[in-house]
Amino acid sequence: MTLEARLAALAAAGQTITYGKLARDLGLRMEELTNALERLMEEDAAAGRPFRAAVLRQRLSPEGLPAPGFFLKAAILGRPAQDPLAFTRAERHALLPFPNIPG
Repeated sequence: MTLEARLAALAAAGQTITYGKLARDLGLRMEELTNALERLMEEDAAAGRPFRAAVLRQRLSPEGLPAPGFFLKAAILGRPAQDPLAFTRAERHALLPFPNIPG
Protein backbone atom coordinates (compact mmCIF):
# COMPACT_ATOMS: atom_id res chain seq x y z
CA MET A 1 0.00 0.00 0.00
CA THR A 2 1.31 3.47 -0.82
CA LEU A 3 1.61 6.29 1.67
CA GLU A 4 -1.18 8.18 -0.07
CA ALA A 5 -3.51 5.18 -0.01
CA ARG A 6 -2.79 4.49 3.66
CA LEU A 7 -3.45 8.11 4.65
CA ALA A 8 -6.68 8.12 2.62
CA ALA A 9 -7.87 4.92 4.33
CA LEU A 10 -7.09 6.32 7.77
CA ALA A 11 -8.85 9.60 6.99
CA ALA A 12 -11.91 7.81 5.60
CA ALA A 13 -12.12 5.75 8.78
CA GLY A 14 -11.57 8.77 11.02
CA GLN A 15 -8.46 7.13 12.47
CA THR A 16 -4.95 8.30 13.31
CA ILE A 17 -1.60 6.51 13.42
CA THR A 18 1.78 7.17 14.99
CA TYR A 19 4.73 8.09 12.83
CA GLY A 20 6.65 5.02 13.95
CA LYS A 21 3.84 2.59 13.18
CA LEU A 22 3.25 4.08 9.75
CA ALA A 23 6.97 3.99 8.94
CA ARG A 24 7.18 0.33 10.00
CA ASP A 25 4.01 -0.60 8.11
CA LEU A 26 5.33 0.97 4.91
CA GLY A 27 8.91 -0.21 5.36
CA LEU A 28 10.30 3.33 5.47
CA ARG A 29 12.96 4.95 7.59
CA MET A 30 11.66 7.89 9.62
CA GLU A 31 13.56 10.36 7.45
CA GLU A 32 11.96 8.92 4.32
CA LEU A 33 8.51 9.15 5.88
CA THR A 34 9.08 12.72 7.02
CA ASN A 35 10.27 13.80 3.57
CA ALA A 36 7.30 12.11 1.89
CA LEU A 37 4.85 13.72 4.32
CA GLU A 38 6.34 17.16 3.69
CA ARG A 39 5.99 16.64 -0.08
CA LEU A 40 2.34 15.66 0.41
CA MET A 41 1.75 18.75 2.53
CA GLU A 42 3.20 20.89 -0.26
CA GLU A 43 0.88 19.19 -2.78
CA ASP A 44 -2.11 19.62 -0.48
CA ALA A 45 -1.39 23.30 0.11
CA ALA A 46 -0.94 23.96 -3.62
CA ALA A 47 -4.27 22.24 -4.36
CA GLY A 48 -6.12 23.94 -1.49
CA ARG A 49 -6.78 20.60 0.21
CA PRO A 50 -6.63 19.74 3.91
CA PHE A 51 -3.31 18.26 4.99
CA ARG A 52 -3.41 14.48 4.73
CA ALA A 53 -0.50 14.36 7.19
CA ALA A 54 -2.92 15.52 9.90
CA VAL A 55 -3.90 11.89 10.51
CA LEU A 56 -0.52 11.25 12.10
CA ARG A 57 0.02 11.66 15.82
CA GLN A 58 2.95 11.71 18.18
CA ARG A 59 3.12 8.57 20.25
CA LEU A 60 3.20 10.42 23.57
CA SER A 61 0.87 13.31 22.75
CA PRO A 62 -2.09 13.23 25.17
CA GLU A 63 -4.22 15.14 22.62
CA GLY A 64 -3.11 12.96 19.69
CA LEU A 65 -1.44 15.87 17.91
CA PRO A 66 0.98 15.55 15.01
CA ALA A 67 4.67 16.26 15.61
CA PRO A 68 5.88 19.88 15.86
CA GLY A 69 7.32 19.63 12.34
CA PHE A 70 3.78 19.28 10.97
CA PHE A 71 2.85 22.68 12.39
CA LEU A 72 6.12 24.27 11.26
CA LYS A 73 5.58 23.02 7.71
CA ALA A 74 1.94 24.20 7.76
CA ALA A 75 3.11 27.68 8.77
CA ILE A 76 5.76 27.72 6.01
CA LEU A 77 3.00 26.80 3.56
CA GLY A 78 0.90 29.75 4.72
CA ARG A 79 -1.42 27.93 7.08
CA PRO A 80 -0.19 28.71 10.60
CA ALA A 81 -1.90 26.99 13.51
CA GLN A 82 -2.64 29.49 16.26
CA ASP A 83 -4.37 26.72 18.20
CA PRO A 84 -2.72 23.38 17.29
CA LEU A 85 -5.54 21.25 18.71
CA ALA A 86 -8.29 23.15 16.88
CA PHE A 87 -6.21 23.23 13.68
CA THR A 88 -5.62 19.48 13.81
CA ARG A 89 -9.27 18.73 14.49
CA ALA A 90 -10.36 20.94 11.59
CA GLU A 91 -7.88 19.33 9.20
CA ARG A 92 -8.92 15.82 10.22
CA HIS A 93 -12.61 16.69 9.94
CA ALA A 94 -12.08 18.15 6.47
CA LEU A 95 -10.44 14.87 5.40
CA LEU A 96 -13.55 12.83 6.17
CA PRO A 97 -15.37 11.63 3.03
CA PHE A 98 -18.55 13.56 3.89
CA PRO A 99 -17.59 16.12 6.55
CA ASN A 100 -20.76 18.20 6.22
CA ILE A 101 -23.15 15.37 7.02
CA PRO A 102 -23.86 15.15 10.75
CA GLY A 103 -22.67 11.90 12.30
